[in-house]
Amino acid sequence: MTAPRDDGNWARPVDRLSAAGVEGAPVDSVSGKRVSGPLQGFGQLWQKTFRVRLDGVELSPQELIATWKASFPTFWPKDADFYAPLAGIAPGEVALLDVRPVPGAPVKLSTGILVVYADDESFTFMTPEGHMLSAWITFSASQEDGVTVAQAQALERTSDPLIELSYLLGANRANDAFWKQTLANLATSLGVAEPVVETTKVCVDKRRQWKHAGNVRHSAAVHMAVGTVTAPVRWVRRRRVTS
Repeated sequence: MTAPRDDGNWARPVDRLSAAGVEGAPVDSVSGKRVSGPLQGFGQLWQKTFRVRLDGVELSPQELIATWKASFPTFWPKDADFYAPLAGIAPGEVALLDVRPVPGAPVKLSTGILVVYADDESFTFMTPEGHMLSAWITFSASQEDGVTVAQAQALERTSDPLIELSYLLGANRANDAFWKQTLANLATSLGVAEPVVETTKVCVDKRRQWKHAGNVRHSAAVHMAVGTVTAPVRWVRRRRVTS
């Protein structure tokens, strides 16, 4: 049996992730974790699509994706960090990231993604255990009426009940704003003076998967909160040891 033509564009199955190919990240909270897509998430299932037309930009979809891959971290909103793998955005590579779980949070949450697919016109990330979302997100490019269009489309559930609650209280809108800003930054960098990002949101499944409520034990947000609260105690203990 011959392999599918796009077989080389997919990541090989792995039991545990490794971020050994990433340099510069202050924390690696992904190595040793499993991936966790929408099937393993807790909250309602949403499909979110963000699109921006690159009017006046002479760039093919393939050229856009090459640029997006090469400079992916630079298009993120300020105060969010994406540590790309040394091998670039390629199937099977793991990237690390630091983001604030909600706007104004005093500390950042450390997590990452696995590149599950990549070709000349798209690439797809999948989240690991502990991420705020259990998701796939695909970045793609196409042409419509002679204009190249950039798109980010996520299929996502919140990973656990605590994150679901935060989404009901406003984190969902903050997540939408993050990707709208990313698309706007991409378009602006390519010469679009006033980019217009179109957003479409569809609740695919209103049910919550209570069988996955236990995902909270992996939550990077919970671990971050515990670490923040117990930091003074650890500082006192270190002072006692060194004194």
